[in-house]
Amino acid sequence: MDNEPKPDHRLAAIMATDVVGYSKLMQSDEAGALAALATIREATQNQIKGHRGRIANTAGDSVLAEFGSAVEAVDCALALQKQLTSQEGKDLQLRIGIHLGDVVDKGGDLFGTAVNIAARLEGIAQPGGIVVSAAVRDAIAGKLAASFSDLGLQALKNIEEPLRAYALSPRTGSLSSGVFHTGEALPLPSKPSIAVLPFDNLSGDREQEYFADGMVEEIITALSRFRGLFVIARNSSFTYKGRAVDVKQVGRELGVRYVLEGSVRKAGSRVRITGQLIDTATGVHLWADRFDGTLEGIFELQDQVTSDVVGAIAPKIEQAEIERANHKPTENLDAYDHYLRGLVGVHQWSREGNKEALSHFYRAIELDPNFAAAYGMAARCYAQRKSCSWVSEREKEVVEAARLARKATDLGRDDAVALYTAAVTWAYVVGRLDDGVDCIERALALNPNLAWAWITGGWMYVFVGRPEEAIQRLKRALRLSPNDSQIFNTHTGMANAHFFAGRYEEASSWAEMALREKPDYTLAAYVAAASYALAGRLAEAEKAMALVRSQNPTFRVADLRNLYPFRRPEDFAKMAEGLRLAGLPE
Repeated sequence: MDNEPKPDHRLAAIMATDVVGYSKLMQSDEAGALAALATIREATQNQIKGHRGRIANTAGDSVLAEFGSAVEAVDCALALQKQLTSQEGKDLQLRIGIHLGDVVDKGGDLFGTAVNIAARLEGIAQPGGIVVSAAVRDAIAGKLAASFSDLGLQALKNIEEPLRAYALSPRTGSLSSGVFHTGEALPLPSKPSIAVLPFDNLSGDREQEYFADGMVEEIITALSRFRGLFVIARNSSFTYKGRAVDVKQVGRELGVRYVLEGSVRKAGSRVRITGQLIDTATGVHLWADRFDGTLEGIFELQDQVTSDVVGAIAPKIEQAEIERANHKPTENLDAYDHYLRGLVGVHQWSREGNKEALSHFYRAIELDPNFAAAYGMAARCYAQRKSCSWVSEREKEVVEAARLARKATDLGRDDAVALYTAAVTWAYVVGRLDDGVDCIERALALNPNLAWAWITGGWMYVFVGRPEEAIQRLKRALRLSPNDSQIFNTHTGMANAHFFAGRYEEASSWAEMALREKPDYTLAAYVAAASYALAGRLAEAEKAMALVRSQNPTFRVADLRNLYPFRRPEDFAKMAEGLRLAGLPE
């Protein structure tokens, strides 16, 4: 007994893999299942060896591997899934889970919580997908060409505490194609560029998180109105929420010269905002200050932060432009509070989040009937409902969306948020394309840094039949928000633009990216099915159509005009042709 080696404890990146559908295929085609498994096993072994890992345990169709770093483990997983996707005969697919933590080595076999977590993460991955823990995400941030979709806190079997998990997907391409490598530094724009990171909530109450986030969103919106600045969008800035960040790394990943950090403390009717501006090239603090006030003066506090930041990085901007940017969305603070709460639900992009957001926006409108952005955001909720197949009473929702869009348009003549949200509603929900195009051009004239306005503009030009212009606008959106948590919407727009330009392989590639980021996104599934079909990849088209039918089983070719507001008859005909080939009934 004394001669037995003692267990070896060490930090390691653990990759757990499992073959999806193996048992089922064994029942119907034993020889085929064994051959497919052998192919997968060979590819797995070669990739693990090529990435300096080792196989620690195997059981049936599963493999457990150890790597010296999270980067090597994730690079291996990405390479393995890419190899298997490109091979013929895709009857079987891998799911992969990766965690970074302490393991116990007993004679070459690995044990411990890290092993269990990797196995559980593999269990929640999509077929052909990769799920990683927050520890892995933080370890590889900025080091690999990959994007993350936040899956939220996961209650994993036999794991005591909920664990935050992320679905991982590769990013390919270059700046010219509009997709960005997270591992490469983005070039700096020709004008001063800034990212505003999520501010810390120092209120001692997690319920006030929405307030701190809302303050940051308002500061970003105010800064983005300056034509002399380049401002990263909220959704990309917020990918750093809850993480310890290196501002130099943020500068490389987002392609900005400056970063604004800070905190918000709300106690009763008192508010304190602190901010510090940092040069990402040198790490030097250029400016720092503290602003104290009351809830009644919250907009003045935001204006002070904005003006001081602008003065520090772009002193030549005229005072008149500063005054134009200091825009008060409402005088009613209760309405504003509900508006901020509603934004949280919109960003969740879920059925429940959408429902909650609508209730808050309606309450904001009730409290201030002239709150243009609240009307626009409520209208945007109806567009979101349509894009995700959550509509229950279509005709009633169209009428209500049109009412909200009209109010946003009339009241928000100088409000880019009200105008872009009205634009997508006019065009996509109501079908009034000219009104949509007019609103989006006005929004971009007011705020050329508003990423969602560029995304909406891209979709506008898809709908009116100008796909090349759509692509240019969507590329602009990708640069303004390269790490957007809702980037699936931009990728779906790109897929549609390439589809109507006749580039079906490129269209299917963009659709694949969108579905990796949000597997249940209906609009991405439609264009994926049509693109695969017209590219001659009928097996993949049928799989995408199965996803479409599972989400919207009653949908038919005849319903296309209720889904898309295309102006050109040939665009309807092309989409209908692709979906018919993919298996959509008439």
